Amino acid sequence: MLRVGSAVACMACRNLVSPNMGVRFRMPLQKLHPLSRAIHHRYNASANPPHRSAARHFTSMSRLPMQPPKPPPGSHGGWRYQQHRNFWMLRLASRLLKLRYIVLGSAVGGGYTAKKTYEEWKDMLPDMSEYNWVIPDFFWELSKHIDLDKLTKVLPELEEIAKLLPELPDFDKIGENVTFLKSILFTEAPGDTPVKSATEAPVTSTPEASGKQFKKSSDKEKVDQLQEELLRTQMKYQRMLERLEKENKELRKVVLQKDEKGIHQRKVKKSLIDMYSEVLDILSDFDSNYNTQDHLPRVVVVGDQSAGKTSVLEMIAQARIFPRGSGEMMTRSPVKVTLSEGPHHVAMFKDSSREFDLGKEEDLAALRHEIELRMRKSVKEGQSVSPETISLSVKGPGIQRMVLVDLPGVISTVTAGMAADTKETIFSISKNYMQNPNAIILCIQDGSVDAERSIVTDLVSQMDPQGKRTIFVLTKVDLAEKNLASPNRIQQIVEGKLFPMKALGYFAVVTGKGSAGESIDSIKDYEEDFFQNSRLLRDGMLKAHQVTTKNLSLAVSDCFWKMVRESVEQQADAFKASRFNLETEWKNNYPRLRELDRNELFEKAKNEILDEVISLSQVTPKHWEAILQKKLWERVSTHVIENIYLPAAQTMNSGTFNTTVDIKLKQWTDKQLPHKALEVAWETLQEEFARFMAEYRGKDQDDIFDKLKEAVKDESIKRHKWNETAMDSLRVIQHNTLEDRSITDKPQWDAAIQFMEETLQARLKDTDSVINDMAGPDWKQRWMSWTNRSPEQHIRNETKKELERLLKLHEDHTAYLANDEVTTVRKNLEGRGVDVEPVLIKDTWHQLYRRHFLQKALQHCNMCRRGFYYYQRHFVDSELECNDVVLFWRIQRMLLITANTLRQQLINTEVRRLEKNVKEVLEDFGEDNERKVHLITGRRVQLAEDLKKVREIQEKLEAFIEALHKEK
Repeated sequence: MLRVGSAVACMACRNLVSPNMGVRFRMPLQKLHPLSRAIHHRYNASANPPHRSAARHFTSMSRLPMQPPKPPPGSHGGWRYQQHRNFWMLRLASRLLKLRYIVLGSAVGGGYTAKKTYEEWKDMLPDMSEYNWVIPDFFWELSKHIDLDKLTKVLPELEEIAKLLPELPDFDKIGENVTFLKSILFTEAPGDTPVKSATEAPVTSTPEASGKQFKKSSDKEKVDQLQEELLRTQMKYQRMLERLEKENKELRKVVLQKDEKGIHQRKVKKSLIDMYSEVLDILSDFDSNYNTQDHLPRVVVVGDQSAGKTSVLEMIAQARIFPRGSGEMMTRSPVKVTLSEGPHHVAMFKDSSREFDLGKEEDLAALRHEIELRMRKSVKEGQSVSPETISLSVKGPGIQRMVLVDLPGVISTVTAGMAADTKETIFSISKNYMQNPNAIILCIQDGSVDAERSIVTDLVSQMDPQGKRTIFVLTKVDLAEKNLASPNRIQQIVEGKLFPMKALGYFAVVTGKGSAGESIDSIKDYEEDFFQNSRLLRDGMLKAHQVTTKNLSLAVSDCFWKMVRESVEQQADAFKASRFNLETEWKNNYPRLRELDRNELFEKAKNEILDEVISLSQVTPKHWEAILQKKLWERVSTHVIENIYLPAAQTMNSGTFNTTVDIKLKQWTDKQLPHKALEVAWETLQEEFARFMAEYRGKDQDDIFDKLKEAVKDESIKRHKWNETAMDSLRVIQHNTLEDRSITDKPQWDAAIQFMEETLQARLKDTDSVINDMAGPDWKQRWMSWTNRSPEQHIRNETKKELERLLKLHEDHTAYLANDEVTTVRKNLEGRGVDVEPVLIKDTWHQLYRRHFLQKALQHCNMCRRGFYYYQRHFVDSELECNDVVLFWRIQRMLLITANTLRQQLINTEVRRLEKNVKEVLEDFGEDNERKVHLITGRRVQLAEDLKKVREIQEKLEAFIEALHKEK
């Protein structure tokens, strides 16, 4: 109600104020709005005039007193009232005209000013048409695929929604309760000065009246009722928001779903989080010895073992994707999870194209098994955990975009079955991720155990003492409320007063009842029901924004993207500087070489090796046969001389000689000769392959491939298996060749004699060398080189002289000494003061007789040069017998035919098989990155690798920053 002085305001002014305002003013009429002062304050004739002395009348345009009102008819002064009425009409008309001009001028000026301001603001706004490309193409075509009008008609009206919603709270009643709380809070205590709000009107009440109206018991009940009503109101609106979010999620899913035809027709743009995750994947493979340290943001999930890290991550990802165990270590290596929004709830590994449908239990089980299998493969023998990162991406409707890394749980004791350094390895891995100054640390603490048993809080406080990038999460709050006698302890934890660490925010969550078969939806319902009925939230110990994993995921996502926006450009500059340094080093050290990374160098080496293998097929048959024949004779010559020729030559007649030779050749062919021939062929193939690889090196050959080529050669030879069926056919060919004794012409005879002579001379040379070593230097060597014989050489020299005298007396002596001859030689040596053992005498005799025999065989070989005529007559009526020449001809022919057979097998079969083995080895090496890193090494390779990765990282970071700015 308005009051002006002591008089009552007019009815028009009273109508200007709403009677529902409930506020009293003490304000003069002159300070009212000009519109109310412009109204003529007079009463009608029917109304009772107020007391004239109670108020003074004012006009709208002046503060001078107005003329007194018209007196009633018949009263004194009527003629003056008529005169005054005529002037009053003119005065009122003139003033109304002035008011019209003022209003008209104000309207025109205000319109011009508003138009000018609008034009200025319009010019300041950017041209948004240039940014139409940011919106996907399918958005503009949305109306073609979705009938928006039909969808609008299907949606219910606001009145229907209001009917379906529960009864809204009585805000008037809440206002009364708030007023009542104010009166309690600001009530004057005895001896205190009353405290009043600046905007609150003075409340006049006596202590007796307030004491009668409000009692302490009723005050507490009303406060409790108010809190419960506020909590119920909050939960009602929370459920409304959840329903709306669910509907929004379904609509977003419809929008994100594209038809297959549209997907194939246009290139799908990658999301921001996918672009960022690609950068982190490249950095995970980057050698830390050469690159700039990675300081890009991630969300690092750390906590004690079995504290609920994996469960929190699963609630954020909205799927049970990790393997589970009861009390045992399940996270054995870091798992990087890239969360992003998509139309379907799927998961995929970085190095695999398979999509796991997280809505199907079969795919969830397969995904958990695959993660567990990859963890076990990454753990090396003798270890329990591995620093190798497993990269996984999860997409789904309503998932917050971020990159999380789940680390192995921190342990306090190494149990049986674990490696001795497991605890230190986990600490090292955790510190390596947390020491990144831009990493968001998600510290998980089990609320159901004593706070004094926590290990991870000390570790986090060391890495982030100020708590500028740490978010604390208290899990298993339901068990904590049930087990703890004092709920205030939970309040101390979430307020940061209990643990010696600081954090950006504190959250309390519930991740289920502990059953492995619980679904995400059931866990969410259980979490919501718990906090709705929990007295932690009802009593104000926890705030509404500090509970549920949903609020946690929103907060973590906001912190993550804030850190990304603040640090990504700085990291891009760091990689730009690193790229400049690496390019400068390459220009100075390798100015004439192309920047080939390890994979490109491997492809180059692969082509060179294949060219070298192909060159084996270009070897001439003559070259193959010459090499094979020479190597085969070197391999079997000792056996032929020692086991065939010498025993047969000791016989007395040609018949016995030929019989002995045939028997020994047959035995040799059946057991040893084919094996020896194949070994020679295989060794020849290896040597020729190695020779071609060595000869291929020229001016353009890069020595960086030497280690790789050697490994390829060894592995190919190791895998190569000779065709076993060739041995049987080779045995038949060799046997038939050795049975042939027919020398058809004189050149073959001469060639056999030359072969025999060269073989005997080589053996004689070797025998002379052995005898000289046994006897020591002669007088000429001792004089020229100032050397002396050793005592053993002196004994052997004396023995040699005694045995040489025996050979001169008996030139046709057999190959072995009789016992009495050994005794005679020994006594003769003892007579000269030389003590010798019988074994030494026999050993010396063997070498001397061998030389004596070879010398006689050479003489006989010279005599047989003219014996081809007698051979044709079968040595009839001739004392000359050349059966040894026929033996060497048979051996020589066997060598020639065997070499020819092996050459055919090499060219037609084995070279091609070797080429196939080389290709298989190269393919296996190409798929094994660890082997490539081991075989292709050096600073040049590492520098090219770093240059390639730094360029790729910089380009992807720049593209990500550009997309980030556009989204912002």
